[in-house]
Amino acid sequence: MNKLKNKVAVITGGNSGIGFGIAEAFRNEGAVGTITGRNQETLDQCVKELGTGFTGIKGDVTKMEDLERVFKETFDRFGKIDTVVVNAGGVVDGMPLTTITEATEENYDRYMDLNLKSAYFTVQKALPYLNDGASIILIGSSAAHRAAPGMTIYGAAKAAMISLAKGLSLDLLERKIRVNTLSPGSIDTPVFGKIVPQEQLEQVKQIWIDITPVGRQGLPADIGNAAVFLASDDSSFIVGTEILSDGGLTNISLMK
Repeated sequence: MNKLKNKVAVITGGNSGIGFGIAEAFRNEGAVGTITGRNQETLDQCVKELGTGFTGIKGDVTKMEDLERVFKETFDRFGKIDTVVVNAGGVVDGMPLTTITEATEENYDRYMDLNLKSAYFTVQKALPYLNDGASIILIGSSAAHRAAPGMTIYGAAKAAMISLAKGLSLDLLERKIRVNTLSPGSIDTPVFGKIVPQEQLEQVKQIWIDITPVGRQGLPADIGNAAVFLASDDSSFIVGTEILSDGGLTNISLMK
């Protein structure tokens, strides 16, 4: 229970779903630090559940001034940062996933801003406040490997994360900062309610269960446990690579 004892972490988008699951796993292993999100009410609730070791900072990862404030305030409270989990991303509010025949330039820009540009600059803005030897975890997606209807832009952004982990690790070798990508498969979180009509929700979840070799959707805790590994010294020889936590969705084909 002490793999991350006294380690300082920042988890973007830590106020729901996968991000909160990672924050809980970090807390359970002794970490302290900050979660971020755009909703103050959910931030406050999550901080209450995490306990006194974590604080919440409201901010939008697509805004440079918010990113700078998050890391400065975390440093001012906790000191140098040991781990950054670049988790914020996903579906753009009010802008559904779509195909190339219907996508607009605004659609493309906003999805790339949230799911790729913000990741790059989250890392950049964190650098002055990171300890040498820190671990940076980019949250990718199995969508980087498997095409799905409407997911072209999102999948491309997540595929770029895999390359980003390699290039950033090379850039930061002198400081021994490791950057890796952790890619979930289908995880049971409230995000499904944003992209699927309520009356179809259980049917869509069952489809994902049926095509996932282990026979279930993942839980936020599954991703949290994998993130603990990447944040800890147990993964000190793992640099610039991707871990798929997807129940076999990407690499095992179910022939039915």
